[in-house]
Amino acid sequence: MAPKKADSINVLGGALEGCSTAPLTGFFRNGCCDTGPEDHGAHTVCAIMTAEFLAFSKYLGNDLSTPRPEFGFAGLKPGDRWCLCASRFLQASEEDAAPQVNLVATHIRTLDIVPLDLLQRHAT
Repeated sequence: MAPKKADSINVLGGALEGCSTAPLTGFFRNGCCDTGPEDHGAHTVCAIMTAEFLAFSKYLGNDLSTPRPEFGFAGLKPGDRWCLCASRFLQASEEDAAPQVNLVATHIRTLDIVPLDLLQRHAT
């Protein structure tokens, strides 16, 4: 049975727009930051990668920049868009290392973890 997907609504209340197909992102690998009950990490923030954030994430043990061909993952570089875990975004924000955010591509469920005003401060 396929994982169940929550309604595709963004943090502004509109239709959720795509985040990235190159690289292909999202919990469902559909290019959108959709979520559902199986997405325990809440991969709901459409983040625009920065060198600072990638270094921060690697330091915390989640290396997003190194290619992993065995998983079909080319590695992220600054400027790439990626569906980031809401809790990691919040943590990065607390450490002044948060990436930029595309609000229309960030799922409304993000607001369960990250306040809208914080997302807006990092919006592109």
